[in-house]
Amino acid sequence: MDDYWKEVENITRSGEGAGRGEGGGEGEVQDEEQQKIPEEGEQEEAWLTEAGLARLFDDSLAVDQDQEEDNAVFLSTLTRTQAAAVERRVTSLQQTLLRRRNRQHVPDVRDIFRPPEKVILIRLYLLFLFCPHVSTETETELNVEVAFSEQALTYRDNHQRLKVITSSNSPDDKLPNFKLLRDKTGQTRIGDLSRLDMKKVRRLVLVESTALFDTAGIDLKAHKAVKVKTKESGLFGVPLATLLDQDQRRAPGTKVPFILQRLINHIEKDGLDTEGLLRIPGAATRVKSLCQELESSFYNGVFPWQQLKQHDAASLLKLFIRELPHPLLTVEYLNAFIAVNKLPTKKQQLQALNLLVLLLPEANRDTLKALVEFFQRVIDHQAKNKMTLNNVSVVMAPNIFMFKGFRSKVTEQQEFSMATSTANIVRLLIRYQNLLWTIPKFIVNQVRQQNMESQRKQNKERAVRKLLKKMTTDKPSDKAVPEVGSSQGFIRVQAPQFSKVSMMVQLTEELQAADVLTRFLSQDSSVSVKREELCLYEIGGNIKERCLDEETYMKDLIQLNPTAEWVIKAVQR
Repeated sequence: MDDYWKEVENITRSGEGAGRGEGGGEGEVQDEEQQKIPEEGEQEEAWLTEAGLARLFDDSLAVDQDQEEDNAVFLSTLTRTQAAAVERRVTSLQQTLLRRRNRQHVPDVRDIFRPPEKVILIRLYLLFLFCPHVSTETETELNVEVAFSEQALTYRDNHQRLKVITSSNSPDDKLPNFKLLRDKTGQTRIGDLSRLDMKKVRRLVLVESTALFDTAGIDLKAHKAVKVKTKESGLFGVPLATLLDQDQRRAPGTKVPFILQRLINHIEKDGLDTEGLLRIPGAATRVKSLCQELESSFYNGVFPWQQLKQHDAASLLKLFIRELPHPLLTVEYLNAFIAVNKLPTKKQQLQALNLLVLLLPEANRDTLKALVEFFQRVIDHQAKNKMTLNNVSVVMAPNIFMFKGFRSKVTEQQEFSMATSTANIVRLLIRYQNLLWTIPKFIVNQVRQQNMESQRKQNKERAVRKLLKKMTTDKPSDKAVPEVGSSQGFIRVQAPQFSKVSMMVQLTEELQAADVLTRFLSQDSSVSVKREELCLYEIGGNIKERCLDEETYMKDLIQLNPTAEWVIKAVQR
């Protein structure tokens, strides 16, 4: 871990101020970042609110019938471990509120033994929950069809004594080669689902991640970010949201700040073979001067990139990360990322990271993805730059996990412990990035269940309206003419963006989404977009919209969502 402490020393010597107030950017200089420790009950209240379940503890909120029914649908789709996580926090909050009330009056014995009304509601839902059986799998296979917390519960029941497996100092090739169990209905990556379904995903992931930590007896103490004054423009020390806002005005759809993209591109163009890249720092005074020059000339396009040395560019990249007013992994979830190391197996650690990546705000998640992809490209050149997975992880950990004021809040012993654990988290983020930016199938299936329950409600309302209309008219209802569809072995694929509006495709056992796209391109020569820019979408039925993995078997997916429509669209990846 020598490189870790050298990096910490370099960070300290750099003054931690090169980007604040001295970089030439306009706006106010930010105050020191602080974490607010929540008061008793505040953490549970914030958690339930974030999960969209505030009505479970606060009956004074305005009654919204749709929201009440949405909560009922949401709770009915939870697994036993997820529902237990909700019940645990409702019970804890109810006890906290009861203690507060008891300071005001003498308790009634009936209140003590009467379970809260909302807890009873949750327990009733538990009676209807289907608890899936965890299928047999090898240690390196990831089962994404069964909730991770359910798998962890089975592991805990089979291992009476938990023992954390630590291998953070092991060689790179000792990390397990995890792979997803094959799913014929296709893998779902972040960005494949509509925003409406992603809102459902986030609520479910919040509950599932908490349930996963609960099974290992890990009590996460989430911190709240205190509002601080930040720069309103510039490059360094500017909030990600502000950076993206100013960049999107120049190029709509931008997901990663221009300055970070430009630094990465500069290093990759000529510097991936540079020995000690990311490890050897640039001269502190020169980096500070470059930072100021970038602030004043980056958007004008006059910054002399050809004169920027690779080690200086890498130092600027690291400076950008740690100068963010709020940590890249966010104040809210930073402790959760660190706590991943306490989970008993590498598989559970990987599952927890998958969920935490999904919980990050979109801007943080996209920026983190760009970084870990870059780190992997640096590692791919390790024969010349001497930067292995371990080297990169150890050097980058303090830049990702430290933020202004951080070192003053931890003891020397805590910092030493964190050195190993944070480096391990960065290793996992880089090594398993292809798995971490996916949405587990069990979460997608829970979204499908919620959508189906909502549709049943809408269908009942439509049926009532149709019956009332029929009672007030003598006209016979028109009989629907059945379309040729999947029941006859065909599906209609639409492409409204292109000249070939639709085509019929015969279903076979081996037909994949990629075959549909190939057939479409062969029949419409006027399509000017590249094949990789096209996607076959599953729309409607029990999902709002989903971009299909090209290895999706269409017949299997249609059995899962028989009323969906199939649309080919151009997509920006």
